[in-house]
Amino acid sequence: MIDWAYMWEAVPDLINGLGMTLLVSFLAIIFSLLAGAVGCALRVSSVKALNYLIAAYVEFIRGTPYLVQVFFVFYGLPSLGLKLSIFWSGVVALSIWASAFHIESFRAGLTSVSKDIRNASASLGLRAWHHGLFVVFPIAARSALPSTLNTVVSTIKNSAYLQAIGLVELTFVAVDRIAYEFRSIEMFLAICVIYLAVVLVVSALGHRLERRLDRPYVGR
Repeated sequence: MIDWAYMWEAVPDLINGLGMTLLVSFLAIIFSLLAGAVGCALRVSSVKALNYLIAAYVEFIRGTPYLVQVFFVFYGLPSLGLKLSIFWSGVVALSIWASAFHIESFRAGLTSVSKDIRNASASLGLRAWHHGLFVVFPIAARSALPSTLNTVVSTIKNSAYLQAIGLVELTFVAVDRIAYEFRSIEMFLAICVIYLAVVLVVSALGHRLERRLDRPYVGR
């Protein structure tokens, strides 16, 4: 039988772990979005060397296990002279992973803007930055939002891997209690519910933004 009283007693510890999960995920989301925007700009640039370099980066990150990337950041970088704390190792590892997916999402959004739209902007006499800010960006953002939201949600869920390097986040707290108290069903059920609640809230906010961006196109 599930001991509901035990689960309730564990809530304060789990909330503390959730706070760390949300903090490391929030920073990783911000940094990865910025890195994704820069990487996308380089990916679509006319400089072929940069284009190939970013493409290779994306394929490498997407083609290797995320846990290996976490271990490389935490255990491998110190041998290269760059030692990071557990917290910042987690942020960097999550940011590196998510940025590769954001690069491709943003690139797909940009390529969804047809040449006809560019020609229309030119015929209206719009300057390049006007065209980019008021024409390309809204269309690209609308197209890239679903896949970007998916990566954001995955970033939150992938933060659970950081317990492998000792970050005291939600999964670490649950596993630590299991090691001492052997209440695995209660702990895993609790963190599943917490992760699901967080993901549902983030997804709802993302879908609300998606509907807002779709509003000018409704009925056309």
